[in-house]
Amino acid sequence: MELKNISAVYFIGAGGIGMSALARYFIHKGMVVAGYDKTTSPLTALLEKEGMLLHYEENVDEIPHACKKKASCLVIYTPAIPAEHKELAYFRQNAFAIEKRAQVLGSLTMAHKGLCVAGTHGKTSTSTMCAHIMHQSHLDCNAFLGGISKNYGTNYILSQNSDYVVIEADEFDRSFHWLRPWMSVITSADPDHLDIYGTKEAYLESFRHYTSLIQPGGALIIHKGLEIKPDVAEGVRLFEYSLDEGDFHAENICIDNGKIKFDFISPIECVRDVELGQPVPVNILNGIAAMAMAQLNGCNAEELKYGMKTYKGVDRRFDFKINNQRHVLLSDYAHHPKEITQSATSLRQLYAGRKITAIFQPHLFTRTRDFYTDFAEALSLFDEVILTDIYPARELPIPGVTSRLIYDRIKDGTEKHLIDKNDVTQYVRQRDFDVLVILGAGDLDNLMPQITSEIMAKE
Repeated sequence: MELKNISAVYFIGAGGIGMSALARYFIHKGMVVAGYDKTTSPLTALLEKEGMLLHYEENVDEIPHACKKKASCLVIYTPAIPAEHKELAYFRQNAFAIEKRAQVLGSLTMAHKGLCVAGTHGKTSTSTMCAHIMHQSHLDCNAFLGGISKNYGTNYILSQNSDYVVIEADEFDRSFHWLRPWMSVITSADPDHLDIYGTKEAYLESFRHYTSLIQPGGALIIHKGLEIKPDVAEGVRLFEYSLDEGDFHAENICIDNGKIKFDFISPIECVRDVELGQPVPVNILNGIAAMAMAQLNGCNAEELKYGMKTYKGVDRRFDFKINNQRHVLLSDYAHHPKEITQSATSLRQLYAGRKITAIFQPHLFTRTRDFYTDFAEALSLFDEVILTDIYPARELPIPGVTSRLIYDRIKDGTEKHLIDKNDVTQYVRQRDFDVLVILGAGDLDNLMPQITSEIMAKE
């Protein structure tokens, strides 16, 4: 169904970060927007406040009348929804137009110039950074992001005039194969989602196919050294980037007194003394990729510098709640071994000599099964690790797969504890931490207000 022909949109699995961005887009367009989600959350509460009609039990009778008109209603669902879901079954039985979120984003990349960011990790921060640079420049942009931008308090940006749309390209369920990017960054390709792909080779092949979808005249900006073999169409320019070499890279990096500055080296125009508004070491690399894509589309040096300096970050991505000489507390979405390694390395650079503790909630039984050794190695970079039970998300338990697989392999020299998620707040109350990071993509972050209060009480 063409987007111009619809007047109502119904979301099945409305409360996810990516789905909610699309919901807000259609709300802004003045359509009837409704949907189902399994549980309430701060995000669903905001959507209801903004005008979305939501309910939280599988019940066809709860679907609004406007969303039962087949000719004018588009149904959007997330792959996490089971095939037997009652409402999804209703729409299928009645031959409604039903699309995955990625299909709708694909339609938007055909209607606009899609600037997409793919990769196992780094894609949310990089896409949000690029969107901020573009939005505050003379080019402007639309954006559909995988996290809540701290600059805008939302996960989407809507422009009435810009032809650009920045999109986080998600490899889960091969969703990014629906996109037709004008340009794309690929940040990383460390195997993940092996419950979907099965093997590392199949995972890498999905990225190769993704590169073939970039439109002629556009560009691919790929992190140097990845195992992906790009297969770009004729007329697509290919660039490499990294921290210290490639077409785009950094020089003269200075990390001092809570500030980070560097020179952006580019084949188009080098930009000196770029300052990070969110001074986290990993954002040097994310910033190089974001600036490269913005610059290739026409952002000038001053716009790049201003965008980087005013970028405030993303909720749950190196998200500081307390940061002083007495205590440091932050939340980080890191849920893959490489992301945890990056988080630990950045914290070591920022807080040399201080004791760094991580509370980690593993995300998914399959990811724990596939990478428990790598998780243990990454977590061993901290001084202390507190492990909770696995957050299942869309999965059923797998016999023998628990957090203890990771716990037993954490190296000697790192203090370690295994506790129930429900005991985390009490555990924090009883201890006095120096630098504490809450890691993972599960629901542990819901306890951040209580954890923050407990630590502030010790100030």
